[in-house]
Amino acid sequence: MATAKTPDMTAMLKDMMGAFPVDTTSMEASFKTSATLNEKLSGVALTAVEKSTEISSAWTKDTVTKLADMAKAKSEPADYAKAMTDFATIYSEAASEHMAAFAEVAKKVQMETVELMMAAGKEASEEATTVMTKATGEVQAAAKKATAK
Repeated sequence: MATAKTPDMTAMLKDMMGAFPVDTTSMEASFKTSATLNEKLSGVALTAVEKSTEISSAWTKDTVTKLADMAKAKSEPADYAKAMTDFATIYSEAASEHMAAFAEVAKKVQMETVELMMAAGKEASEEATTVMTKATGEVQAAAKKATAK
């Protein structure tokens, strides 16, 4: 009576996995690319925060200065009304200027973010093409090696 020998599946799987090596350099490169992109995006955001803070600070300082002018004692009652009107006019103009400055910061952030994302997309596409080309070559070579046995 002949005994049926069960094939060693673990050995077969190990041999198969050894024939198709995994290259981790592409994953490392992808991680580095992602970390670099995050650093650049953070830089854009932090620069925007810095600029916005400068605008807010300048606006506050300007407002306080104008309020100090308005609060000075006047010789005629009508001068108080004029000072308030002047303050309202100046504040309105300053508000327009400062809001335009905030809009410029937002516009710059948007432009830089789009540029970074487009560059990252292009780089990722190029990386993927390189990795897939290399992997295809390796798989074909391993398949030829496996079928040659």
